[in-house]
Amino acid sequence: MKKLIFLLCMFAGALSLSAQTETPPPYKNDPNIPAFTIQQPDSSWFSADQLPKYEYTAIVYFSPSCGHCQYTARDLVKNMDSLKNVFFVFVSYNPLNEIREFYNYYGLNVFPNIRIGRDPKYFIPAFYRVEATPFVAVYDSNRKLVQVFDPPHRNAMEASELIALVHKK
Repeated sequence: MKKLIFLLCMFAGALSLSAQTETPPPYKNDPNIPAFTIQQPDSSWFSADQLPKYEYTAIVYFSPSCGHCQYTARDLVKNMDSLKNVFFVFVSYNPLNEIREFYNYYGLNVFPNIRIGRDPKYFIPAFYRVEATPFVAVYDSNRKLVQVFDPPHRNAMEASELIALVHKK
């Protein structure tokens, strides 16, 4: 009898655990650009309040050692002529020296529409619940979320997809 009661309790506990739903990431409840602050390669700070007016803003969470992130950086640079209406904010938690090397190596430093930096508070990955990189969130000129490119749930973003998104009217 004790075994039966124990099994029933275990079964009820398993049911209650499976019935619990995970809360959605904060960005799904708030479509606005998050209030981030990043440390740039020159050690100055850049925040969401300093974002210039562009038709679109893309927040790119990346890791300098990630092959897909490296591919995305090369792809974006190669297609930057078609992406002049997008302001990019590349964000990483990695050490600033690795971010600086990535910034210079991939030529991101020559574009006025790109900022890059370290998120020492781990705010961006927590806000989006980033599971894989590169994670890209695209916002319109009203700072409202347009689309998310989330690698575990789809392939990494191609520049051609972003170009199509920011040029459709």
